[in-house]
Amino acid sequence: MEDKQKGLEGQLADSYRRDTNAMVLIFAQWCVNHELDPMELYREAYPDQGVPPELVGMLELTVPKEEAGEIETGTLLNVLLAFDNEALAFAVRKRVSS
Repeated sequence: MEDKQKGLEGQLADSYRRDTNAMVLIFAQWCVNHELDPMELYREAYPDQGVPPELVGMLELTVPKEEAGEIETGTLLNVLLAFDNEALAFAVRKRVSS
């Protein structure tokens, strides 16, 4: 039973990691599409934190905005909020409205 529990916990952790990476990639690509520096925007939202390694890694997976599909700002905001990134969502809203 313990092995089954550990297996399930491992699957949940892997799923969360994949979902988190997808959220970070969406954020990074949205920034590229809007000619914004994702690391700068992240630092603006979370000035007391370092840039997470996931963001650095996902930046390598972004494509030039000419090659990327459109990511609606509302979609990005929903994804950020789903992962409790209220401060980052606020920073995105601030940039869009300025």
